Amino acid sequence: MAANIGRRLYKGAATTAVAALAVAALSASQAPGAAPEPSGGSLEASDTPPSSGTPVTGNSPYYTDLPPLNTPDNAGAAVGKPVTGAGEAGIPATVLAAYKQAERSLAESNPECRLPWQLLAAIGKVESGQARGGRVDANGTTLAPILGPVLNGVGFANISDTDKGAFDGDSVHDRAVGPMQFIPSTWATWGQDANGDGRKDPNNIYDAALAAGRYLCHGGRDLTVPEDLDKAILGYNHSREYVRTVLSWFEYYKRGTHQVPDGTGVLPVGNGPDSAGSRPGGTSPGATPSPTPSPTPGTPGGGSSPDPSTPPPTAPGDKPGEATRPTTPPRVAAIENDGTGRLTATAGEEFTARAAVRVTDNAGKAVARQGVRFTVIGDTDTRFPGGRSSLVLLTGADGSVAAPALLAGEKTGTFTVRATVEGRTLAPVDLVATVHQRVADQLKRTDDMTFTAAPGTAFAERLTVAAACKGAAAPNADVTVTVLTAAGEPAGATSPSFGSADGPVRTLTLRTGAGGLLKLPELTAGETAGTFLLRLSTPGGASLDVEVTVVAPEAPEEASPSPSPSATG
Repeated sequence: MAANIGRRLYKGAATTAVAALAVAALSASQAPGAAPEPSGGSLEASDTPPSSGTPVTGNSPYYTDLPPLNTPDNAGAAVGKPVTGAGEAGIPATVLAAYKQAERSLAESNPECRLPWQLLAAIGKVESGQARGGRVDANGTTLAPILGPVLNGVGFANISDTDKGAFDGDSVHDRAVGPMQFIPSTWATWGQDANGDGRKDPNNIYDAALAAGRYLCHGGRDLTVPEDLDKAILGYNHSREYVRTVLSWFEYYKRGTHQVPDGTGVLPVGNGPDSAGSRPGGTSPGATPSPTPSPTPGTPGGGSSPDPSTPPPTAPGDKPGEATRPTTPPRVAAIENDGTGRLTATAGEEFTARAAVRVTDNAGKAVARQGVRFTVIGDTDTRFPGGRSSLVLLTGADGSVAAPALLAGEKTGTFTVRATVEGRTLAPVDLVATVHQRVADQLKRTDDMTFTAAPGTAFAERLTVAAACKGAAAPNADVTVTVLTAAGEPAGATSPSFGSADGPVRTLTLRTGAGGLLKLPELTAGETAGTFLLRLSTPGGASLDVEVTVVAPEAPEEASPSPSPSATG
């Protein structure tokens, strides 16, 4: 009976006493679903919001189902094992991959936060029922928009439009959008592109999960500290009841989960985002009913999305009225190179070829919607778009997937792009990539000064030039400098020279620095007076001649002999 109370508890639907009773039942039973009391708050059903800022969701409704009181079957906790254990512990494959990718990303960019993916899963559960049970496409975008109610002040917050309807289809008021339920104004600050498609899309579970993680971690929070965890969740929705609900699922998921195919996740029962399955006419008790929401954008025929409380169509052999039995995911057997071209690029430029692989099962057939991780390995500053060294993408219907084009850094040499199957221990695909040194095709002086020196002395000024490649500054480009005669012939041993550990040299190769600038080392005049050339050239065909002159000092004038004094007699 306690389980039934927990699963049917709606936000505001029960009295404070019933809400407290359900939480107390969880705590008293020491069940896995029991959540610790959030720091800074009592177990009373207080919804007094903190005073700081607008929450992520604009305090939109959320699903208030509580986890079952039985422990998830830990035998099914590892991704890739057969679907076992309580149905509520199953998380759709793509949604689960997005949560884990966000955890890994934050572990690199903000390790002090210590974000656990189970916290994202708990928020995703109460906000959208894990993207409506995992109804997402191969790239992680929801098959139909998930929109909260119109935030017009009628039963909910009053938030005027901030995105001109770009995300929520409403140009008058805002609505919470996507599987993690961001209002547009909050998404404008925290939106991310986590799946490498060049868009920050709140309807994409990869983008939304990373955005949620970054929001939860901001302000120097350490989510292993109860007070920081409490504040982070309250920042998502200003409600103590919301904190308790999220923490209940957080504790439940930490005790074990398993992966289920997309579209087969257990759907929530309580009220939530209105286009994600609120029952007709359903509103929070005690609130003024809001107008019927407009048809969900993008839904065929302009109708609203299916009610997720309705079981999906039954498969052959299922009994009417029963939920569809989950299909066992195909067994992934191999990952192979899918015709990747030669991975080479010049420093600072984009690679023309992209790493591509294909995933097959033990029958050699393509495996679709399988997560593949691409990782840059080695001493290189080459990265994927957004400065990432690792990302996860899903295979298409033909089992293949290609990473976005790499952007070569400034470090030249070879490194490895490794492709691995998420959740499987299989031999990876290692692809060798090479960054070639940038080649300058233009050289020019940065000043117009003249260079003169007396024999055996150093030139007072040092020549500075700028190198460019295709019109852009060319740092780390080779420039060869040679001392020649005025006629362009090799200069002799008494001509100007550069100093080195091996003695005077008249030819040397140097490398440009930041901004493509190169300042030549000190040049010393030889014993021979005259005009010489410094010829600068690059492998890209650029050439520049600069005159230097060795001027012998003028000989002092001899004094005229004084006339002999006249003889005196």
